[in-house]
Amino acid sequence: MGLYKNLFKQTAIYGLATVIPRMFSFLLVPLYTDLLPKDEYGKVTIIFAWMIFFNVILAYGMETAFFRFYNKEEDKQSVVETSMVSIFWTTIIFLVAAILFRTTLADWSGIDSQYITYSIWILVLDALVIIPFSKLRALQRPIMYAIIKIGNVLVNLLLSVLFLVYLPKLSEHNPTGLVSSFYIENFQVGYIFLANIIASLLTFVVLSPDYVFLKWKIDFTLWKRMMVYGLPILVAGIAFAINEQFDKILLSKLLPKSIADDEVGVYSACYKLGLFMVLYRTAYTLGIEPFFFSHAKNENAPQTYAMVTKYFVIFGSFIMLSVIVFADLFKFIMIRDDSYWVAMKVVPLIILANFCLGIYTNLSVWYKLIDKTYVGAYISIVGAIITLILNFLLIPSMSYVGSAIATLAAYGSMMLISYYMGNKYYPIPYDFQKIGGYLGLSILFSVVSFYYFRENYFVGISLLLLFLYFIYHNEKETLMGILKTKSKPQQ
Repeated sequence: MGLYKNLFKQTAIYGLATVIPRMFSFLLVPLYTDLLPKDEYGKVTIIFAWMIFFNVILAYGMETAFFRFYNKEEDKQSVVETSMVSIFWTTIIFLVAAILFRTTLADWSGIDSQYITYSIWILVLDALVIIPFSKLRALQRPIMYAIIKIGNVLVNLLLSVLFLVYLPKLSEHNPTGLVSSFYIENFQVGYIFLANIIASLLTFVVLSPDYVFLKWKIDFTLWKRMMVYGLPILVAGIAFAINEQFDKILLSKLLPKSIADDEVGVYSACYKLGLFMVLYRTAYTLGIEPFFFSHAKNENAPQTYAMVTKYFVIFGSFIMLSVIVFADLFKFIMIRDDSYWVAMKVVPLIILANFCLGIYTNLSVWYKLIDKTYVGAYISIVGAIITLILNFLLIPSMSYVGSAIATLAAYGSMMLISYYMGNKYYPIPYDFQKIGGYLGLSILFSVVSFYYFRENYFVGISLLLLFLYFIYHNEKETLMGILKTKSKPQQ
């Protein structure tokens, strides 16, 4: 049990490092939806969707390659230096090229060139801290990782509140004062990006000692091996970005211009209600990736992975059901403008889609461990194709509901394909009966609660309690084993 406790501890620490910053960032949702019209919020969403693509490109799989080779190579410092120097120079090349062609990018994307410039600097600053953050994870320094991550989002949150809420009030109160000279009317979107730039800059300053004390040496032989390993992950990352973000972009392109930005705005706001599943999935991924690699050589690794996956599904199923039961309470906290609530019907689909993605993360361990990362690229490409086809087919008639269905279909397909191929190339003894039982029951209860007894909390809570009893009934032997293990040192 000690192995699982260690994994749980790592996941919990990284969870806090992820949950707290994400909670801060999601506090921006009510701020933005309160102060921005739906169409303006839609525009902001589209810009950030494009930025996700460029985040993936600027990382080009080097983060995952770093973990693989850091655990594999004896000269770990060479892995750190090679990956950092590589990321640094590719980022500088991107900066120069993007600044030179920002007007062309603005014309092509339909985004104001001023916002393009802001986005470029955010992307550059975030890319430069990819390996320093990965190094903290590899060295098992989750506290420092958490402090910096939390600090970044806290600065962004505080500056956003200052720029969007207090600066206009202070300027109105004293029009001739010093503060009013810094205030620009109708610049809300610009202030959102300015807050992000300052937060990213401060994060880079904190982590800049990694560059100051870097020897600036690159092992080209090692670099080539890391690129061979990482480039398929880049392809998978681009496909993932399509699955995750391209629906917002396609909504803006395929719907009539008169309603496109509004539809993107309401969809994106309600999409955020899937945050609890996103937080759970993200925190787990941060903790599990180093764990998978560090235990790859153990004889009982397949059994360990099977057990970990089962408990991921157990906790995830409970989170999914809980969020769906109480979704209409959460909306009052996160989306206070009721004009956005029209898109609430997509919430269960988005939560289930993110859960399928989390299960896929577990199932995808096999191709990373046998150095066949190109398989992940192929699977992600299949998901991206499904996303694109269904969005093109469904958006004209179903708008954002079609996008939500496409997202679920893509992640569900990726999950099933990875399970099938994993059984063939790296068999892991998953307890399919129990995993399928927990997942199926939670989906059934979620459908009943949301679509048939919505806001009937007597039924919803009863279903939650029944699900908890089902877990206890099936897992009580394992739970009793953990309790006995804990009690031994006290004897």
